[in-house]
Amino acid sequence: MSQTLHPMLNIAVRAARAAGAIINRAALDLDVLKVATKGTNDFVTEVDQAAEEAIITTLLEAYPGHGILAEESGRERGARHSDFVWIIDPLDGTTNFIHGFPVYAVSIALSFRGRIEQAVVYDPTRNDLFVASKGRGAYLNDRRLRVSRRTRMADALIGTGFPFRKGDNFKRYLKMFEEVMQHCAGVRRPGAAALDLCYVAAGWYDGFFETGLQPWDVAAGSLMITEAGGLVGNFTGEADYLHQREVVAGNPRIYGQLVQTLAPYSRVIQEPEAAPGGAAPADANAADATAAFVSASAPGGDATAPQQAPAARKSVRVRKAAAPAPTGEDAPF
Repeated sequence: MSQTLHPMLNIAVRAARAAGAIINRAALDLDVLKVATKGTNDFVTEVDQAAEEAIITTLLEAYPGHGILAEESGRERGARHSDFVWIIDPLDGTTNFIHGFPVYAVSIALSFRGRIEQAVVYDPTRNDLFVASKGRGAYLNDRRLRVSRRTRMADALIGTGFPFRKGDNFKRYLKMFEEVMQHCAGVRRPGAAALDLCYVAAGWYDGFFETGLQPWDVAAGSLMITEAGGLVGNFTGEADYLHQREVVAGNPRIYGQLVQTLAPYSRVIQEPEAAPGGAAPADANAADATAAFVSASAPGGDATAPQQAPAARKSVRVRKAAAPAPTGEDAPF
């Protein structure tokens, strides 16, 4: 790349390319791939683990005092109470990879006190490198990214991800899918959320929504979108999507229309906190676990004491989509 990268972003790029090389080598002989099952339709391979190890080793060699939040190893590595936390998905789209379907990526983001500052998403099959630094723009290889300019849902191409894990609310998803599908030009589901978010940043999608995602699925891609002039939030238009397990993104006009459509389906509204002695929602534990990352990254945060997800709202409150803060058209890294 011709841009001068932020030093921390440069290390992340090196880590992503190392993981991509491991993935590309393994893709040449999928027949010998060892696949394990973490849960229903939730797979992990030796490639996921090897790629994650390569990423973590590269990052901690450069920054041994930083924290790590990774899909396969959680917070086992790195400094638990650091203000800097690397959020890693070594192979987003594992099911695609197992089947030889060439849509998957490496996703790495750096959080500083709970705010995403650096992001890399690397597509090894196309050698496409998406990068972003907070306040300095988002790029695909050497090209500056901008979200699309479409303003009407009727003209919009929307990305999504289907629920596939046990405990996901399929009926609720089908209702929101039907409503979105009837009002837009088309819906796509390639199967790698990190790339989906980058496609919004690139203007290839006009918007995106999905439920059940974890921080490592969305951390890097979310910075790509905001640095490309787009907006990202949860279904009620608020910024706590990292631990709400629901995300909506798009250019400012399409984002606002998607929020209006999806807000009634927000899990914050649909799944209120259980009464004392009652059962918690199916994904409450996961939500609390991801909230722990957010609170641990904040000054004085405690990684062992996860904060609770926001209490259920009695009515839908939709925050009006604001225009994104301007960034320099050709701001250098």
